[in-house]
Amino acid sequence: MFCKSKSTQVTNIMEVKIAKPFYFKQFTVQQDRCAMKIGTDGVLLGAWAEVSGAQQVLDIGAGSGVIALMLAQRTETAQIHAVEVDAEAYGQACENVEATPWADRVHVFHAPIQDFTQTSGDQYDLIVSNPPFFSGGTFSASQDRNSVRHTIKLPHGDLLQAVRKLLSAAGSFCVVLPLIEGLRFAELAQDYHLFCTKMTEVRPKTDKPVERLLMQFQANPRPLLKDSLVVQHEERNDWTEEYIKLTGEFYLKM
Repeated sequence: MFCKSKSTQVTNIMEVKIAKPFYFKQFTVQQDRCAMKIGTDGVLLGAWAEVSGAQQVLDIGAGSGVIALMLAQRTETAQIHAVEVDAEAYGQACENVEATPWADRVHVFHAPIQDFTQTSGDQYDLIVSNPPFFSGGTFSASQDRNSVRHTIKLPHGDLLQAVRKLLSAAGSFCVVLPLIEGLRFAELAQDYHLFCTKMTEVRPKTDKPVERLLMQFQANPRPLLKDSLVVQHEERNDWTEEYIKLTGEFYLKM
């Protein structure tokens, strides 16, 4: 495993609440230096994205590296690149990768995706991103959390432009977003000649409305494949069979 920095910018050390490591069945993720902690969104994306045939994979906005590591677990030979702009998260992602069996084929880069796109000569069969999603509204007290959750450092147009340049002709781009932001994202993607070909509507419970969209985009339009997923039953941590089937290879206590 090696980590590459394409930025010499020094960031301030942020004050963070100590977060416990997250234990998966085949790897552990330290997350105390990452603004955004592991949540359902990232795990869903890492388990849902189609990896068959993918030999070159890119994770944009890697954070702790959890999605990149999930994709490494799901593939045997794929080379996985993970790009992270935040210095603290980048450093922790490097350490997390180094502690896994896949350190020789997961490579972490410290750079804004805008810069990475300009210098990378690679084309990727699969690109994934759990991107910022709030384009407006009131900011919270934590600026570091805002940087991740608001589309400040990574406007969706910049993300789509990067994907359009880096995605191979037959490749797929997968994202997870809240419902409204996801629908807007799918509409915007068409301006970059990227078309939603697969969508899973995610409900936290059967009687709750759709909260998240898992979406796959490709360069060639085709009929949309659409389905749904319910995460849990009425009781907390009473997971549905479909959610267990999707994520059961990862969660330690599932």
